[in-house]
Amino acid sequence: MSAISFSSVCFSRGHCWNNPKEFGKVRKQQGGKLLVKCSSKSGNPSSQNAVRVGVLGASGYTGSEVLRLLANHPQFGIALMTADRKAGQPISSVFPHLSTRDLPDLIAIKDANFSDVDAVFCCLPHGTTQEIIKGLPKHLKIVDLSADFRLRDISEYEEWYGQPHRAPDLQKEAIYGLTEVLREEIKNARLVANPGCYPTSVQLPLVPLIKASLIEIKNIIIDAKSGVSGAGRSAKENLLFTEVTEGLNSYGVTRHRHVPEIEQGLAEAAGSKVTVSFTPHLIPMSRGMQSTIYVEMAPGVRIEDLYQQLKLSYEDEEFVSVLENGVIPRTHSVKGTNYCLINVFPDRIPGRAIIISVIDNLVKGASGQALQNLNLILGFPENLGLHYLPLF
Repeated sequence: MSAISFSSVCFSRGHCWNNPKEFGKVRKQQGGKLLVKCSSKSGNPSSQNAVRVGVLGASGYTGSEVLRLLANHPQFGIALMTADRKAGQPISSVFPHLSTRDLPDLIAIKDANFSDVDAVFCCLPHGTTQEIIKGLPKHLKIVDLSADFRLRDISEYEEWYGQPHRAPDLQKEAIYGLTEVLREEIKNARLVANPGCYPTSVQLPLVPLIKASLIEIKNIIIDAKSGVSGAGRSAKENLLFTEVTEGLNSYGVTRHRHVPEIEQGLAEAAGSKVTVSFTPHLIPMSRGMQSTIYVEMAPGVRIEDLYQQLKLSYEDEEFVSVLENGVIPRTHSVKGTNYCLINVFPDRIPGRAIIISVIDNLVKGASGQALQNLNLILGFPENLGLHYLPLF
């Protein structure tokens, strides 16, 4: 025990916090006297009390973000990391920015021993994931970042993803992990289907408005833009620098795989079928996402009603913020964080509104929300390990 690590403070009662506000609260409660455990090692916690976590598919972008976030988590220790094509390599050879942490080498998933692992993040491709999760020990808590368990209707999954679903029983067990909307269900889950990035950025602003019957569920138009990391890390010609830079590319026009996931969440909020018009675009930045959503207000509803409903819905939420009137959300303001920023504006067309929502597609749209969900499953404060200032 030596130098204090300021990323988290562990109190004698066993509480660990990395939120300065909570630090102050506990200090006052204990009369200003703190007994602090300090570690000089910059690596991940490895005490017997740490929750031992595995990361399956650690060589992809979402896997690397999970590792980055876990490396500073005060209660989670990284027990194993898998990447079949990179097996035997240190993580520093795949992601040099993670070289400052003392992490285990990558292994093939067939060689993984889960007997001493408490939970896993599954960051594997769609289709592969369901087969892997079927074979995992039943004691594991699982957060799956693929799309394999997001859609409750298996026939819809098979239609949009073009392959049979091989784990229907797990499909029924999985809880959809939109944290701010389904928090209580997530707390009791063994398997959480982490939402997609576009569905997260769209549902967070729309679900409260639909539940309050403030907007019409017809004529919802979504114009969404994502950084290139949203397309994954596989080598593809259309993702080469010269193909992407200084340009804007629409893709998945009329048939993006996130459409049924968006419509599923909105339909549950509405209590009836919802159909949206959704067009995604790839923009030349590494990370970030903006969804601009055009909606028709219900009869007699004013723009102020939408704004106040969003403020009310998220006033106690740490990771979703409704900005001051007139302030336009920017992707720079959430880069590298688990935050979602929202605002609503009157359209020039009477009776219509424009909603803007921004997230980091790799954090709130993937790995950060996954960590938020695992915190909930295991009974920790859901913000633990997620206090990062935006990168600029």
